[in-house]
Amino acid sequence: MYNEVIQKIKEYDTIVIARHIGVDPDALCSQLALRDSILLTYPEKKVLAIGTGSSKFLNYGKLDKLEKVENALLIVCDTPDFKRVDSLDFSQGSYSIKIDHHPFMEKFCDLEIIEEDKSSACEIILNMIFQTELQCNDSIAELLYMGIVSDSNRFLFNSCGSHTFFAVSKLLDAYPIDLGKTYEKLYLRPLNEVRLEGYIALNLKITVNQLGYVIITDEVINQLGVDSASAGNMINNFNYIRDVLVWATITEDRKNDQYRVSVRSRGPEINKVAELHHGGGHKYACGVKTKTLEEAMAMMEDLDQLLQEYRS
Repeated sequence: MYNEVIQKIKEYDTIVIARHIGVDPDALCSQLALRDSILLTYPEKKVLAIGTGSSKFLNYGKLDKLEKVENALLIVCDTPDFKRVDSLDFSQGSYSIKIDHHPFMEKFCDLEIIEEDKSSACEIILNMIFQTELQCNDSIAELLYMGIVSDSNRFLFNSCGSHTFFAVSKLLDAYPIDLGKTYEKLYLRPLNEVRLEGYIALNLKITVNQLGYVIITDEVINQLGVDSASAGNMINNFNYIRDVLVWATITEDRKNDQYRVSVRSRGPEINKVAELHHGGGHKYACGVKTKTLEEAMAMMEDLDQLLQEYRS
């Protein structure tokens, strides 16, 4: 399976690597690590990692400027459906590959490597490096470790198994990753984000069916001086509230005229509800963007109904 990817990499002089919109550490780290590994192994190739960046992740590595290319190999990391691919023009490529760990939503690439049992896209890239001629170094190893740690919420999710710990153990044996500095890159944050977390805790509404949700308006975002994506990035911090089985943040993003909805579950599978509202993700971790608050609240109603059926 991985050898098919390597064969295609060998065939093309130009490779463009993309990932999903609304960048997170696993998506960014997987594409940067794959880019750097290909360049380390085949330095004569042109390899671009593209997409919309985020000031939150500037210290992870630098993305490439989008260039006009032809006859390129296109690789999409950590993205289950076509509409969520960030900045990639498929007309510039002649062959495409998907590398993903989300539940299957649709086929949009020629070759699709989908491993739902893996913790992250970075775990898949790491295994591909271990099992092929792709090379690694200290900085690539750190990127892969950060992606695995972030998407598994520090190895707390059920997507982690012996395969995850074996791969990470092998990585740590081979490369001198400074864990303290690595965790600082992932989790060091400004005081205003801590205050946003306090706002969420104080304003979380909980239904009788154990759905917890909070609406964060543009006024609150401006008052606290945070980014509209901040609430979604900290949703895993609310994993273990006894009175809540499914929880969500609904954040107004006035700049883009939308609402960002991030949802997590410790019980029912929620990805089908997210897909009904034009979003997606994992069985227990999803994201949706809606145009109106009413649409976001309609999703809360569907989640509450799901919980009622789950608890009956």
